[in-house]
Amino acid sequence: MSKSLTGILVVSLEHAVAAPLASCRLADAGARVIKLERPTGDFARGYDGAANGLSSYFAWLNRGKESIAVDLRNQQDHDLIERMLSRADIFIQNLAVDAADRAGFGSAQLRKRYPKLITCDITGYGDHGPYRDMKAYDLLVQAESGLLSISGPPGPIGRVGVSVCDIGAGLNAAQAILEALILRSRTGVGASIQISLFDSIAEWMTVPAIHTKYLGESPKRIGVAHPSIAPYGEFRTRDGSSVLIAVQNEREWQRFANAVLMKHEWCTDPRFRTNVERVRNRGLLDGEIQAITSTLTRDELIRRLRREHIAYGLLNDMEGLLAHPQLRMIQAQTECGEISYPAPAIQSGEPVSFGPVPSLNQHGEALRREFS
Repeated sequence: MSKSLTGILVVSLEHAVAAPLASCRLADAGARVIKLERPTGDFARGYDGAANGLSSYFAWLNRGKESIAVDLRNQQDHDLIERMLSRADIFIQNLAVDAADRAGFGSAQLRKRYPKLITCDITGYGDHGPYRDMKAYDLLVQAESGLLSISGPPGPIGRVGVSVCDIGAGLNAAQAILEALILRSRTGVGASIQISLFDSIAEWMTVPAIHTKYLGESPKRIGVAHPSIAPYGEFRTRDGSSVLIAVQNEREWQRFANAVLMKHEWCTDPRFRTNVERVRNRGLLDGEIQAITSTLTRDELIRRLRREHIAYGLLNDMEGLLAHPQLRMIQAQTECGEISYPAPAIQSGEPVSFGPVPSLNQHGEALRREFS
């Protein structure tokens, strides 16, 4: 069955996470993606060996692509890439700032040669400003953006457990490329797209930034609690389980207090009557709720919450995720055998197939013949 991007050619000079995620989304949608790797390979190939000996990052982000090893300093390889780009619809790169320009593949240069080409440059901090030349690994951008200052419990700072800055940048890049394809279908003209890890995560920080700028209240690290909603957090049960409870509005608070906690008087108690007051008295409120949930088993508490349609969740580890009844998995073929991992979030109601993960330079010989 034809996919939406069938017939679109993507050339991606990529490594690590952000650019490979963007091109992976395009490959999933049917685009032909040629992955240009250094002769030693995308260094994400060596991050770990968790996927039957293959890097988990590489297996996740590179399905459905063709791999060719190239040396940008080699004139024959340089000319080969030029021939690919002359036929390409999209060029993605996440080299260091100015590296693509020095190699002759800067976006401005390419757009002059190929006006229909859509170029996408992914950097750490953008190509302007005092941080343009800074190395920008995910943890460092988490720190620079203030994300670490609001994440986790009080005490020692810890990174967010997945590469959210890289992932955010990759998804932004994929969205921008799709928008550019739609615009090109109307105008016949390509586009130059710039995405940075810092911009991607800085936008996600909008709510705490507004609180700080306009209220003078920088959010504190409060673990799984919500900085502006209460009750919202972890509560322990009699059998030692953790249940996360989230009360979103006043109607839910009334049901929660009346029919889950059996504390009818809390509905009119001035300390708890509104969300503003509940947040102000969070410590007292959480302690009172904990005193009640500790008399119930997990199943008893969940039955009450479900009956009253109060939002809750269980505190899973990775084994819990893998056993989760809602989890969808996909399979991918690799040089190390078939592996399975969580499916992309997008569903269209149609059956979807995913291409194999390439070995280094797997398609090099065939691509050199095709673009000779």
